[in-house]
Amino acid sequence: MSVANPVSAFPQSAQTSPGAQSRRARLAAAANPVMPGPSTSAVAVGDSPAGDVACVTLANAQLRLDVAPTLGGGITRFDWRDDGALTPIFRRCRHVTADTHPNELACYPLLPYSNRIGGGHFNFAGRRVDVARNRPDEPLPIHGDGWQSAWQVADSDREYVRLTLDRRDGKPYSFRAAQTYKLDGPSLVITLEIENTGRDALPFGLGVHPFFVRDADTELSAAAGGLWLTGDDWLPVRHVQAPPAWQFGVAYPLPETIVNHAFTGWSGQAAVVWPKRRLSLNIAADTDYYVLYTPPGQDFFCFEPVDHPINAMNLAGGACENGMTQLGRGERLTRTFRFTVERTGLRSRPGARGTRRRQ
Repeated sequence: MSVANPVSAFPQSAQTSPGAQSRRARLAAAANPVMPGPSTSAVAVGDSPAGDVACVTLANAQLRLDVAPTLGGGITRFDWRDDGALTPIFRRCRHVTADTHPNELACYPLLPYSNRIGGGHFNFAGRRVDVARNRPDEPLPIHGDGWQSAWQVADSDREYVRLTLDRRDGKPYSFRAAQTYKLDGPSLVITLEIENTGRDALPFGLGVHPFFVRDADTELSAAAGGLWLTGDDWLPVRHVQAPPAWQFGVAYPLPETIVNHAFTGWSGQAAVVWPKRRLSLNIAADTDYYVLYTPPGQDFFCFEPVDHPINAMNLAGGACENGMTQLGRGERLTRTFRFTVERTGLRSRPGARGTRRRQ
């Protein structure tokens, strides 16, 4: 299958468990809001203000989304439309140029794994797998290949775009991937798909890395059972029960101190609330983990739905006991992430809508 003819018929992973299938069914049935009334949509491909990066713009009556295929297939802006005004939901990328750092984007994909790999290697199926550093400013490999690659526009319509990436020459991970962005009323739906094209089976994982707007009263609801405490290198060292200040069972103010941890036993449902803006964002994902990053004094924070914790390959029990999925040659994995914007009343405080599945 060539890049020009994308993995458009990606079936569900051969490794998908009944529990994961059930979660996806619940996601499709319960997290599919529809806004009544007229809708206008447009898709445009053109130059950014800098003039050297082509972006795809999707828009409907409620949302606007800009995507930069050559910048990791990442999002440069995601806005809520209200009476003609555009309010940022994800932090906007201020300068869209060919040398834009991925961490300046509004969101980017995490594949074929999320976050850092301790020591740059892991053992799997009786063999050592070495993973090279991929950023000069990072001592460990981080976030895989997708966020640093130029993706191809495979298909687009008025409210969606499908991008593909061919990394069959990658080492140790050889794969083909696709990501689809779709506007569905007040919802942005992101779907990530990956196929192992390598000779050997390997553990794969998927996630997304959005940067949310943060103001003085931003709140988060994302109930989780526990979290991995980290060392100075941001690698996990010990799993503990979530402390009261970080349980986020109901909408709760973001910590003023730095948090950079992987949370476990997540329900797959979360909410971000901006009381002064009278907006909330409901998040639904078919994953059991998230990484929360709250840098002090910044106008953003990161809530990253992922299917495995940091350094999952090197944790006790190995990669597949910690959320990753073993894919043999030709096997595929799919994850879906839904972000739904809602107008709220004063001081609306929605709680987490899911139930705890497992820790």
